Order: sequence, then structure tokens, then C-alpha cells
Amino acid sequence: MEEKNDEQCRENLSDKVFAFNQFLEVKVENSLLKLLNIARYIFICMMIVYLGQCFISLGYKMIAFTISQGALDFDSIKIILTDGLFVLIVLAIVKTLFIQDGFDYAVTFLEISFVVLVRKLILLETDPSETLLLLVLGVTSALFFILIVYIKGMKHKWEREKCEQCVQVKKR
Repeated sequence: MEEKNDEQCRENLSDKVFAFNQFLEVKVENSLLKLLNIARYIFICMMIVYLGQCFISLGYKMIAFTISQGALDFDSIKIILTDGLFVLIVLAIVKTLFIQDGFDYAVTFLEISFVVLVRKLILLETDPSETLLLLVLGVTSALFFILIVYIKGMKHKWEREKCEQCVQVKKR
């Protein structure tokens, strides 16, 4: 009789643990996911406002330099190019926040890394002591570019094969 009572208590406890686990999985997980999505959208809005400020700053610099100098000198062009590349980086990051597919997300960050490397190459002062760094950055950015082009080509190939499979299924 006592063994039967112990077994019933264990089953009761097991049912309670299972019910609590279900509660955590369903209610708490959904609540946390909603909270995380709200924080994500707030961050996206903040980044969009920041992107707008970047555009305004870039436009202001272009207009101010053109009005003050007429034909722009090399230093002014370098400043505008640097700011333009920075705006491209922020734009790519904001675009990335809307991507749901993990593969596209990773490729977009690879593209951002490529732009950051190119920006670094443009900004780096060229003196003999930085030759090795320039070489490493150049080779790395070239590898990133080749990888991006290869991945995009493979993605188009996969999509084409998928379309061909769909057409073959429809013919049957």
C-alpha cells in the first residue's frame, strides 16, 4: 500500500513538473519573445533615426565644401568619401536588422565587413611602415569580395535548380 502511495506521489510530482515546464515553454517563452521583438523594433527605429542623421551630415558637408571651395580639393573629397562609406555601413546594418533568413544575414555581414575593410584601406595613410598592413587588408578584402561573388553565384544556381525542380513536378 505504501509503495502504491509513493508511486502516486511521484506521478503527481512528475505531472506538476511537466505542467510547470509547459507553462514556462508556452507563456514565459512567448512573453520574452514579445519583449525581445519590442526591443528589436525600438533599436531599428533608433538606427533609422541615426541613419537619417548620417545622411543629413553627409549632405551638409557636401554642400558646405562645395560652397566654400567650388572645385573640391583632395582632402575634402576624402572626408566626403569617408563619410559616404560610413553611411553605407550604417545603411547595410539597418538593412540587416530586417533580414529573417540566417544565410542572407551572414552574407550581408560579410558584405559589411568588405565595406569596412575598403574604408580602412582608403583611410590608411600610405607610408612604408604600413606596407604589410596594406597588403594584408588588400588580400583580405579581395578574398571577401571573391567569397561574396561566389556565394551570390551559388545562391542563384540553387534558386535556378529549385525552379527547374518545380517545373518538372508540375509537368508530372
